[in-house]
Parts: sequence; structure tokens; C-alpha cells
Amino acid sequence: MGEHWAGYIGNLHVHWDTLITMWFAMTVVIVLAFVLTRKLEIIPGKLQTVAESILKFFIGSLSDVKNGNIHIPLVGSLFLFILFANLMGQLPLRLIHLKQGEFASPTNDINMTAAMAIIVLVYYLYQGFKEKGIHAIWHGFSFAGLITLFVDLLEMVTRPLSLSLRLFANIFAGEILISALLGILAFGLPIPAMFFEIFVAFIQAFVFMMLSIAYISTAVSKEH
Repeated sequence: MGEHWAGYIGNLHVHWDTLITMWFAMTVVIVLAFVLTRKLEIIPGKLQTVAESILKFFIGSLSDVKNGNIHIPLVGSLFLFILFANLMGQLPLRLIHLKQGEFASPTNDINMTAAMAIIVLVYYLYQGFKEKGIHAIWHGFSFAGLITLFVDLLEMVTRPLSLSLRLFANIFAGEILISALLGILAFGLPIPAMFFEIFVAFIQAFVFMMLSIAYISTAVSKEH
């Protein structure tokens, strides 16, 4: 339990199960985006209505952020990818037996969640420097300025660490729970727990998105 299907690409050590499910989740998101937007009309049909509802959700989530709409591509992609990635652990793909590891959620791999957290870190730092220049982290030669600089540098480490560990721990713990229930209980009894994990998949994607928005908002805010 928790073991990955490991291998090498050249000298690079990789987890094949994570790579495969990651690309599967990305493919689902890309296909979904294509299907929902392939035929846009002034009077929207059912699919376009769904697409517009999803977009309004992201616009509303970024409504308090300066120039919030420019962040929709990153924020929206993160939410949709994490959502479908989290759901991978509840799909029949897990029934495919591998000699090593299993096709579970790619977000149960700390390498995957850490990579997304680093993307968020680089993005909000870029937006902060773009908006405020060096003043995004430098507040002048003073005791208060040095303390603030130290706090900002500390946050650069703790924020991505918190993002990655929170998502990884929740998804990994949920999949261990489902595996344990499947192993010790009769068929059908773990189903309520699986529905709960589907709910958790939505919540964790939402939490990751909202924390990312909070970090971006702090980076571009004039008061910071």
C-alpha cells in the first residue's frame, strides 16, 4: 500500500503510475474543455450553459483579486485537473493489478502535489514582482523591513509545503481507508466511504484553488 510503479527515463527516476494517471486526468480536462466549447452560440445550449457556469464560478472566485480574470487560466486549470486527478482513485482503474503499485490518484504522490505547489509559488511571485517590482518582498532598510523580508522568505517555503502536504495527505489517507475497507469488509459496505471520498475530492480541489487565489491576491495587493 502506497508503493509506486517505479522506473527510469534515462537517469531520471519516475513513478510510471503517477505519470499515466496524470496524463489521463489532463486528457479528460482537455477533452471536456473541447466538448463544452466546440460550438458557442449567442443563445447557449446545454453544453455551453455548463461551460459558462464553470467559467462564472472561476470569475466569482477571483472577483476580489486585482485583474482577477487574467488568473483564470491557471486557477481554472488547477481546479479541474486536481478534481479529476483526485477522482482517479475511485475509478475502476484501481482494479488493474500491476506488479508494483496501482493506478490510483496522481495526487496521492507527493511529487505531483509538490510540483503544482511550486507552479503556484512561481506564478504568484511573478505576479507580485510584475505588480510591485522588488517591493514585492523588499520593504526598505529598517528593522521592520528586515523582519518583513524574513517573514516573506519563510512564507515562500511554508506556502508550497502546506499546499502540497495538505492535498497529498488527504487523498492518500482516503485511498488507504478505501483499500482497508475493501480488504476487511464485505462487498458493498465500503461504498458510502467511496461517496465520501468523492466529496473530499471536490473539497480538496476547491481548497487548493482558494489558497492559490489567496496567495495571488496577497502578492498583487498594494497593501502587502
